[in-house]
Amino acid sequence: MSKDVVLTGITTTGTPHLGNYVGAIRPAIEASQNTNNQAYYFLADYHALIKCQDPALVHQSTKEIAATWLALGLNTDNVVFYRQSDVPEIPELMWFLTCLAAKGLMNRAHAYKAAVDANEAEGEDSDKAVTMGLFSYPVLMAADILMFNATKVPVGKDQIQHVEMARDIAQRFNHIYGEHFALPEAVVDEQVAVLQGLDGRKMSKSYNNTIPLFLPEKKLQKHINKIKTNLLEPGEPKDADTSTVFQIWQAFATDEQTAEMRREFENGIAWGEAKKRLFALINDELKEARERYNELMENGPEIERILLEGAEKARASSSVLLKDLRKAVGIYSLA
Repeated sequence: MSKDVVLTGITTTGTPHLGNYVGAIRPAIEASQNTNNQAYYFLADYHALIKCQDPALVHQSTKEIAATWLALGLNTDNVVFYRQSDVPEIPELMWFLTCLAAKGLMNRAHAYKAAVDANEAEGEDSDKAVTMGLFSYPVLMAADILMFNATKVPVGKDQIQHVEMARDIAQRFNHIYGEHFALPEAVVDEQVAVLQGLDGRKMSKSYNNTIPLFLPEKKLQKHINKIKTNLLEPGEPKDADTSTVFQIWQAFATDEQTAEMRREFENGIAWGEAKKRLFALINDELKEARERYNELMENGPEIERILLEGAEKARASSSVLLKDLRKAVGIYSLA
């Protein structure tokens, strides 16, 4: 039976936080131990340029995100871990796909439509501040996926459309130039936790309500103390299901610890005590990885070595496929 090819991209535009860890990084790192699949994990630094024009931030974020994945135990012997910009075949493939991607299909992309709707709501020109990077984003994502003939692409619900677009574009290419691409499928894990942030909304950089993943202990405790709670006093029963403190606890705790904390809430645990225990639980899970992360952040050349090694593995297959695709479209040697 042939292996599934699984592909996951991580955009390099910020510091990883607890929500990223619980929702994407932790399950992906567990999956990296699975030898039944061929897995590709990449730093999407070309994607980062679409929404971030701060070179220092893109560069620093690339380092932080690579160090995070490595510190948490990504098995780079078993998966291909690379930086998108180290695989020049990807943007070349993107051009091949751009020449086939219907503009009407791109017009329906959620991110583009949201930008147009926001402009029109403000009485502006519909394409104000819309770049070709934003408009063509789904084609770059299609190139990421099709470059390695990924069959399974784990995504959040907001990205399903982009995987379907990649599938449409692949079918069109196959129809015109012959069968070259596997048709990818989006994989959405309904069990993945969406963590609440300090203010009770979804933890997100855009809401500025995150808890960065590898804060030093004192800063981690301070951030946890900032989590919004109600005014119920110690001894008054508290509703675990509407509490951000409990929701984050649940994402890190065993079933037994979760049941125990639920009882504590019913018995009226003080908010200060609940936050103290939450800090201890999270700190215990991240302590060793934090040390490894700090060591890696001091050792840029080691991160670079690992990424270039991954790029070499990635290019071993991408260069072969691109050579075939060039021949398919008619761009090859005249000799």
